[in-house]
Amino acid sequence: MCRSIKTLRIPGQSPMDGEALAAALQYVRKISGYRQPSQSNTRAFNAAVEEIAAVSLKLLHSLKARGA
Repeated sequence: MCRSIKTLRIPGQSPMDGEALAAALQYVRKISGYRQPSQSNTRAFNAAVEEIAAVSLKLLHSLKARGA
C-alpha cells in the first residue's frame, strides 16, 4: 500500500515515538486522500494519526522475538 512507510520492527531496537507518528501520518494521508486536511477535518485527521501511532507502538512493544 504505502511503500514509503518504513518497517519499524527491527530486532534488538525499540521503535521511537516519532517514527511511529511519521508512519501513522503517511498512512492517514494515504487512506484519507488528504495531504493537508481542511480546517473542518483537521481534528479528525490529527486524532486518527495519534490513535494509529499509539496502537502501532502498542503492537510493536507486545511482539515477541522468534524463539523467545
